[in-house]
Order: sequence, then structure tokens, then C-alpha cells
Amino acid sequence: MLVANIAPKLLWVGIGCQRGVSKLVIHHAIESVCSEYNLDLATIAGLATLDRKANEPGLVEYCRESGWFLKSYRPERLNSVAVARPSQLVSALVETASVAEAAALCAAQTDILLVPKQKFRLDPKSGAVTIAIAQSDIHNRSCADLANPRED
Repeated sequence: MLVANIAPKLLWVGIGCQRGVSKLVIHHAIESVCSEYNLDLATIAGLATLDRKANEPGLVEYCRESGWFLKSYRPERLNSVAVARPSQLVSALVETASVAEAAALCAAQTDILLVPKQKFRLDPKSGAVTIAIAQSDIHNRSCADLANPRED
């Protein structure tokens, strides 16, 4: 008898990145953090970010190749989320004090992070990525939420 092991896709990776960051850097950042925290890549539903980063080629391509959703949020929405370590520098640059943590929490519709923000860079020229991971509660998600993940 063949038994399929289907993992529920409950994890949302919030991501902030420098303009032009490659899908390779994004991949290594997510893979590294998931390995460190013993999280299965198969349980990732998608990435969440700031609205102005939603068209970054590296993000779009990585989500497409991974079969993941890409959610995006306006700065006002991200600012409405309480985070432990807001950044004044980030706020000055993109009008929100948190991208990775706030986006992960918004996408997962929770207020608990599994992984606080982690900064990643392959080398000095590759661009930086910051990620955070939150887990949604499948019992609090409607079919509409799961079918229509993109938010503005």
C-alpha cells in the first residue's frame, strides 16, 4: 500500500531584502534558517513582504519555482503589527519599522513568531536578506484565506 506523506503548509516566511537580491541568496537564507530551527521546507505556504518588494525578480522567481504564494502588505498594515525588535533604520527607508517579522505575522494571521528575524548574506556583494517565520493555525483559516493569499 502506498501512503502519501502530505505536510500541511502552515509556515509563512516574512522577508525583507535589498533591491536586486538573487533567488540563490533567498534560497540559502530560507534553507539555512529552516535547518537551524528544524523546520521542513515542505510546510512553507509562501513568502510575505512589503508591497514595494513584491515585484523583486528574485522573490517572484523563487516563489514560482517553489510553488509558494507571495503575499504583500502596505507599510501601514505592517506598522499595525507589534514586533519585539522594530528598526528605526528600516522605518526611515521603507516607512515601516518591521518587514520580515510583521509580514510573517500578517500572513500567518497570528501574533507568535516561530523564528525571529534572522539576517543573511552569502558574501558582501550578494545583497542581504532578513527573514522571520510564523505558523498559521489551520483551524482559524478559511478556504478563502487559503485560496486567495495575496493582500495589498
